[in-house]
Amino acid sequence: MPLERDEGEYAYAGQLILQGIPPYQLAYNMKLPGTYAAYALILATFGQTSSGIHLGLTLVNACETLIVFLIARRLLGSIAGVASGATYALLSTSPYVLGLAGHATHFVVLAASAGVLMLLHATRNKNDWLVFGAGVLFGLAFLMKQPGFVFLIFAAVWLLRTSPGEQRHYAGRIRRVLIFLAGSLLPFAITCALLYKAGVFQKFWFWTFSYAAKYATAFPLSWAVPSSWQAFRHAVKSGLGLWVLAGLGLTAFLWSSAAKKNTFFLTNFLVFSLLGVSIGFRFRPHYFILILPAVSLLVGAAIGYATLKITTHDSIRGLRLAPACLFLLVFCYSIFQQRNFFFGMSPDALTRYIYRASPFPEAARVGEYLREQSPASARIAVLGSEPEIYFYAHRHSATGYIYTYPMQENQPYAVSMQEEMANEIETAKPEYLVYVDVSESWSEESPKLNLLFAWAKSYISDYYREIKSVTIVNPGEEIVDHSPPRASHWCLHILQRKAE
Repeated sequence: MPLERDEGEYAYAGQLILQGIPPYQLAYNMKLPGTYAAYALILATFGQTSSGIHLGLTLVNACETLIVFLIARRLLGSIAGVASGATYALLSTSPYVLGLAGHATHFVVLAASAGVLMLLHATRNKNDWLVFGAGVLFGLAFLMKQPGFVFLIFAAVWLLRTSPGEQRHYAGRIRRVLIFLAGSLLPFAITCALLYKAGVFQKFWFWTFSYAAKYATAFPLSWAVPSSWQAFRHAVKSGLGLWVLAGLGLTAFLWSSAAKKNTFFLTNFLVFSLLGVSIGFRFRPHYFILILPAVSLLVGAAIGYATLKITTHDSIRGLRLAPACLFLLVFCYSIFQQRNFFFGMSPDALTRYIYRASPFPEAARVGEYLREQSPASARIAVLGSEPEIYFYAHRHSATGYIYTYPMQENQPYAVSMQEEMANEIETAKPEYLVYVDVSESWSEESPKLNLLFAWAKSYISDYYREIKSVTIVNPGEEIVDHSPPRASHWCLHILQRKAE
C-alpha cells in the first residue's frame, strides 16, 4: 500500500535523520521524535520505500504480538497467552483501526508492553536494574508520542502497589518507584540534549509542548461522549466477538476466584489505555491501537479463567476445551468478516476504501515524477498536507510546514503560522511547487486560511507555471496524468518556477 499522511511525515523525518538533518529543522510537527528515529532505523534496514516501511511495521507488530503472548502467559496461563497474542495480531492489523499503516501508536504500545514484561520480571526477581530498564522502556513509549505518558503513570502506580516484600514498608516501594522514574526520564533527557546541541530545541519545545497543549485542549468536553461512542462503534468492527470476549474477561473476578489476583493489573491497564485514547477528545481510528494490548489480555483472561473454572468441576471437565473452541470460532469469524480487506482488494483499492479521496496513490506518482525531473539539490514545497510527497521525491522541503492543518485549527498561532510558511517559501524559492486541490488535505474543521490562500494565488501566478496534474481516482480506475494540465477539482497540480 502507498504511504498515508502520518507515515509520510515519519518517513520524511526519518529520511532527513539519515542525512544528518535533525527533527524540527525542515519538518515541523507536534509529535515527539521517537517515531522519527524508529522510522530512520527501519529505512536504514529495509530501504527507503513504502514496502520497506511496511515490512518494518510487520516486524514491529510481530514483536508486540509476541510480547502480549508472553505477558498473558505469565499472568493468565498458556491458553490465555495464545488467545491474547492471536487477538492482538488480528485487531492491530484491522483497517478499522488503520492497523495496516505505521502509526506512532504501534511504537508506543511496543515500548510500553516491553516495559510491562520487564516489570513482571523485576517484581518477581526483586531486581532494581530491571526496574530501571523498565523505566527506560516506558520513557521510550512517551518519546514515541505524548499519550505514551499514561502508560508510564500506570506502571508507577502498579509498581507502588505490587513491590514484592514491601507490603508494610512504603519506603522500599517509593525507592523502587523513584528508580523507575529515573529510568523513564533518561530517554527524554538525552533527546533534549541532542536537540539542543543540534540547534533545534526551541522549535522542538514550541511544537511538542506549546502548540501541542493548544491542540489537545481545542475540542470542548461536550464533544467527548458523542465522538467517543461513534469512534468506538467503528473500532469494534475489527472483531465484535473478540471485543465481547474482552468484556467477559473484565468481569472475570465476579465468577472466578482465580481472577482476583490480576484484577488490579487488568482493570488499571484498561483504564490508563482508555485515557491515552481520549487525550484531546479526537478519537481517531488509529488511537484505538493504544487500547488493544489491554483488550487482548482481557480476551485471554476470559478464555483462560473459563477453562480453569471448567477444569476444576468434575461434572463438566470434559468441556474444558469449549472456551478455546469458542475463541477459535470467534477469531475465524472475525477474519471472515474482513476477508475482502485482507484477501480481496488491491492495495490502491483498499487505500481508497479506507481513506476515501485522500490522494495517497497519486502522491506516490507525483513524488516519483519530481524525483525524476529535478536535480538532487532542488527544493520543493507542498501546499496541502501530504508530507509523503517529500519522502517519495527524496527532495528537501522549502518550508518546515509539511502540514497545513495547524493553520486551520482554533488556536492562537494559526495566523503567524500562515505568515511564517509563506515567508519560508518565498525565501527558499523552490524549483517546484505542488498544490493539492483535495479537501481531505486541508482540514476537517472550518477553514481559516484566507491569508495563505490569498498569498498562494498571487505567488503562484507571479512565479510558477503548471506542467502536470494528477487526477484523484476511484477504486478500480487508473491514475491519470495530464500533460498539458487538465482542469479538475480533485487534482494534485505540479508547478515549476518560471525562469527569471
